[in-house]
Amino acid sequence: MDSELKNKINPSVFAQYKTNQLDAIYQQMVSLRRRFHQQAELAFHERETAQIIIEELVRLHIPYEYAGVGHGIIANLEQGKDLPRIALRADMDALPGHEHTDLPFASKNDNTMHACGHDAHMAIILGTAALLKIRPANINVTLIFQPAEESGAGALVMIKDEALRDVSAIFGGHMTHLYAVGEIMVNLGVITAQSDRFRIEITGEGGHGARPHEAIDAVVIASGLINAIQTVVSREINPLHPSVITIGTLHAGTAANVIAEHAIMEGSIRSTREHTRQAINKGLERMTRAFASLHDAEIKLSLSAGYPPVINTPEETQLARQAVINSVGEACVKVAEYPSMGSEDFSYYLHEIPGCYVRFGARAPEQEYIPLHSPAFDIDEEVLLVGALYFKEIVDLSAIYYEKKRR
Repeated sequence: MDSELKNKINPSVFAQYKTNQLDAIYQQMVSLRRRFHQQAELAFHERETAQIIIEELVRLHIPYEYAGVGHGIIANLEQGKDLPRIALRADMDALPGHEHTDLPFASKNDNTMHACGHDAHMAIILGTAALLKIRPANINVTLIFQPAEESGAGALVMIKDEALRDVSAIFGGHMTHLYAVGEIMVNLGVITAQSDRFRIEITGEGGHGARPHEAIDAVVIASGLINAIQTVVSREINPLHPSVITIGTLHAGTAANVIAEHAIMEGSIRSTREHTRQAINKGLERMTRAFASLHDAEIKLSLSAGYPPVINTPEETQLARQAVINSVGEACVKVAEYPSMGSEDFSYYLHEIPGCYVRFGARAPEQEYIPLHSPAFDIDEEVLLVGALYFKEIVDLSAIYYEKKRR
């Protein structure tokens, strides 16, 4: 472990461990992260990823439950039958995409890469487990390794598999280049947006490109509707309530000289308040009806709900803030001015129990910003030890807090 990494961690932390214990755990986390990265797998196909996790749990003598591919891994560090319990969560899946990092441990799987840092999340929780084996806390800890966060709502699978059994609170986190390594964002309240999808199918009447008056052009209707939809946010939603409508796909037409009879477009809606979400949905319904009447066409709108917003709870957010102070210092506590418009299925856990979701700075000071999901996304691996020490502090603080709370 180099001196630069040591400088990011409170000196008192090193006093809790024997010489080279932290260094050995850090090196193991780096090794695990690189194995995960090289063996990137998509949602509900995390077969090899699960085997790497299980291999490490066995090495650490931590019991686990695993129902096979399509499920996650639930591991338990037990300290006493009557003690409170918290959960720490990591996501396992990668994203579709061709990696452009030129890393020696780049993904071996075609069109699949860890472009969102889930490889680091798994390594951090396993590193936390190693720290807890050295210095246990007076609390039971459930480690959740979850499939399919990016698509498929794997959190619901874990809840169905009783990962939250007897759990008082849950904690998680995510990599980001918005902050440098050592910095951790802790916010109370809304952290990520509600994510919804919609599909609009337009049916007009096809015709010859030379005789447009004999047809009802689905492309013209789609074009006008796309422009109109943008005014839902810009002219109907309070600008203080962040929201976004994106048209991601548009398919229409069969030939250059044929007026298209059909057009299908698909998009996403991001919102941070339920009344804003409902207003956007009603706006889409109203506009599709109006365009159908205006052009004498048939237009079908389908709306489907996505992940709810992640909303951190007060007590757990305070525990998280104190954990950052204890591990890396108060100057490293960062607060985001606005919620992220991305989405996260960690929200499903928070519908069941309280908890807190943070963001770990993963950018080296001299590194340029790279957005999540970019084929060039990578992390400064020093974030691995920072994250593990943060979660270890969460466990230590929770042992005191939840024991007092239940008395």
